[in-house]
Amino acid sequence: MSDLVGYLLTGLGIGAGFALVGSGLVVIHRVTGVVNFAQGSFAVLAALLTSTLLGAGLPHGVAEAGGVALGAVAGLIVGVIAIGRPGTSPGTSLIVTLGLGVLAYAIEVLIWGDQPRSFPGLTGVAEIGGARIPAHYLLIIAVAAPVFLFLAWFFARTDLGRALSACSSNRYAARVVGIDVRRMGLLAFLIGGALGGLAGVLTTPVQQVTFDSDVVLIVNGFAAAVLGGLTRPVIALAGGLLLGVAQTLTAGYGGGAYQVEVALVLMLTVMIVQAARTGGIPEPAR
Repeated sequence: MSDLVGYLLTGLGIGAGFALVGSGLVVIHRVTGVVNFAQGSFAVLAALLTSTLLGAGLPHGVAEAGGVALGAVAGLIVGVIAIGRPGTSPGTSLIVTLGLGVLAYAIEVLIWGDQPRSFPGLTGVAEIGGARIPAHYLLIIAVAAPVFLFLAWFFARTDLGRALSACSSNRYAARVVGIDVRRMGLLAFLIGGALGGLAGVLTTPVQQVTFDSDVVLIVNGFAAAVLGGLTRPVIALAGGLLLGVAQTLTAGYGGGAYQVEVALVLMLTVMIVQAARTGGIPEPAR
């Protein structure tokens, strides 16, 4: 029983990281209609910079904030390139983000090399239900929870959040009432980059990062986002937690080599079910 509790709590911690990546995908897609394949790169860049800043002697908190800031800036840069030109279609922007994600490989290898990196997180072990859990997994959950509460409040209660939601509901109507859709799209990329960066700095202490770690992150983040039809961050949280628990149970009772396959099977299952119920995954109105 203690093993099960340990797997569940560890899975929730890992899943919270997946959910942050997925929520960044959701925020960008719901506003712009673009599936951002560079999302995992934001997490990798943030993690690599954080390791460098900590190695240079900066304290925790400052180094992690620097990593998240780099993720946000990278998100904004990707947004400017992907949607900055008026009339660029979501399909074209998708290809642009894919190319920028590949370009990020070269930048990361040039600056940080190709060896795995990590850095220490929250030390200590918590005992819950007879299971001993590294405290850092609980920290990931503790940080992710208020972030998602803030996102829910931001989109529902603030004028800026409502403007972003208006772009996702009907971009033409948003333009008519004076909302700058392009600016809202760039803001969505900025937020998505920050969320990806936060995922990177939170999960790296328990999972080493390399220049190509974005592949696993984007697969798992996209699987989490698909549960919400790429439009609802809160459902992406549920998807990420479910995915993290499923992968941890698979690794614990089966084999760790099948964790990515779990994400792919879950993603395909959800997409097939959604397509059967609605005739396809809904797209935001343009």
